[in-house]
Amino acid sequence: MAEKTVSKHLINLENYFSASNPILQKASKSFQQLDQLEYDLGLIDDDETTATKSSWWPIVSLIGGFSTAKNEFINRYLNVNLHSSNHKFTVLQYTPQPNNATLPGTALDADHRLPFYQISHKIEQIEPGEGSRANAYLELKTVNSERLKGKLIINTPVLDVAQDTPVYSELTRYVLDMSDLVLVFTDLFDAPSELVQESVDEIIAQQDNNKFVFIVDHSEISLDTSKSNEIVASWQRRLAGLGIHTGQFIVLSDTSQSDADPSLAEIDQRLANIENDRSYRVLHSLEKSISDINDVYIPEVESQLETWKDRINMSTLIILGFIVTLLLFAEISMGIVQILFDPIIGPLFLLALVVFLVPVHLMMAKVHAKYIVRNLKKRQKKLSLTENLAGLFEKSLTFWRILLPINESVAKNKKTRTRIHLLQEQCKDMVQELNDQFSVYQTQEDPYRTPEDKENFTHNL
Repeated sequence: MAEKTVSKHLINLENYFSASNPILQKASKSFQQLDQLEYDLGLIDDDETTATKSSWWPIVSLIGGFSTAKNEFINRYLNVNLHSSNHKFTVLQYTPQPNNATLPGTALDADHRLPFYQISHKIEQIEPGEGSRANAYLELKTVNSERLKGKLIINTPVLDVAQDTPVYSELTRYVLDMSDLVLVFTDLFDAPSELVQESVDEIIAQQDNNKFVFIVDHSEISLDTSKSNEIVASWQRRLAGLGIHTGQFIVLSDTSQSDADPSLAEIDQRLANIENDRSYRVLHSLEKSISDINDVYIPEVESQLETWKDRINMSTLIILGFIVTLLLFAEISMGIVQILFDPIIGPLFLLALVVFLVPVHLMMAKVHAKYIVRNLKKRQKKLSLTENLAGLFEKSLTFWRILLPINESVAKNKKTRTRIHLLQEQCKDMVQELNDQFSVYQTQEDPYRTPEDKENFTHNL
């Protein structure tokens, strides 16, 4: 078993979180073990890592409709004057430099530390030929604002009929899925339904994640608490009609220009909590990557293994049938079949037949494997998987697996199951450890004076 090279990305993450977040430091080590497992199964190459599926930065995204409310809020909140590209997904990152800078989308596509890493591959799958045009869809802005420290903000494009394309739809879904907090400006729901229906469907699908904050922008007028409550109640009823039943509502008024405004304090509070949201998201990504081995990769490959087995067996049977047909014709014309019952000639003939059929069977296996590899690559693109399904399939093409009736992949063994189980247990332990940071049972003084007390306390829970 070859040892996989540890990704520099994971080494940097482990060093970065060694002091600030011990749980994510442990998660980086678990990702290393997962990388080794997937490398052994042929799912990833030596220079790849599963840790790039999720951004390790806390991410806040903003979506809205036609109005400028979203962009104006960014400038007010960050206390900057940014020129936003309304047709691009713009990632805002903190910089200590006094001057802000705008970088092309390729900066995001090539940097595994940032969201949209290798997004050009996904764009190419959606729209062939568009993968090389990452700069047309993405940009990175570095901003000197204290409120951006330790987090990223993704500003989505303003709605536009010309941008109602599969690429923009997929990128919007991708952003909502990766975000720890989503600020939804309610002018989104004033746009034509055909432009926003996919976004609404995605919000509905993810609304139980408690990451949506609906921003009602009335920054041009003054509102008291009573009027703000009426506006919130009205929007709650309206969104409930669309199927959106959860989420926090914040109403911005002209007093929101001040840092002392309660609405901005609410936003600050939500942003202060996204460090924890990020930790849960990374652990969820780890858990899903582990479970996908059993739930997605192995079933997909084994389904193709069965097809491959059926094809090579059928090809070998056809050749064998052709040989039997020749023998029948020989029997009819020459009467030689009875010779095959000779105690010496018969076994020699069977041996010769086996010696002939085994290489033919192996050759047929290689021929049909090429078609199966193509099918798996198409399936991989359809499912938007980064793992190489064909790699696991090819790992399963051993000599005895070709000859014997074995339809299971090389991943179906006790050793692999044990490694997957251990990784899942590590993930559960890290989630529990993260939960314990907010547990009412954690106090300055250890409540468990003896091991028996600890056991009894856990049992009573």
